[in-house]
Amino acid sequence: MLKKILSVSGKPGLFKLISQGKNMMIIESLVDKKRGPALAHDRVVSLGDISIYTDSDELPLRAVFANIKEKEAGNKASIDPKADGNALRSYFGEVVPDFDKDRVHTSDIKKIISWYNLLIENELTDFAAAEEEKAAEA
Repeated sequence: MLKKILSVSGKPGLFKLISQGKNMMIIESLVDKKRGPALAHDRVVSLGDISIYTDSDELPLRAVFANIKEKEAGNKASIDPKADGNALRSYFGEVVPDFDKDRVHTSDIKKIISWYNLLIENELTDFAAAEEEKAAEA
């Protein structure tokens, strides 16, 4: 599911991949449901490709979302993404206890929490592993 959810640099929120062509993608905003193009020069990243630095390895974003979902019992995050940095880091430490405090910035935590809330609002709560997604498609 997260492979088709995209972050586009310079555009707020998240987008769902609708269609893909040779030099562009048609995307739909999860915020206002408007559709538009993401051109070849736009920096587009799939949420399925993002990982968070930990002290030992990297943790896929889907696992972070699954941890937040478990902590919040499937509801939106109990902390405001605009809270102060210390509160955000404390909350994120409860979700990912061994996150790398030097390489994971407060802005990253804000983005992750706001993305999680947006996914919950749009009922996109299946944070299954990529292997499970491929098995379901087959």
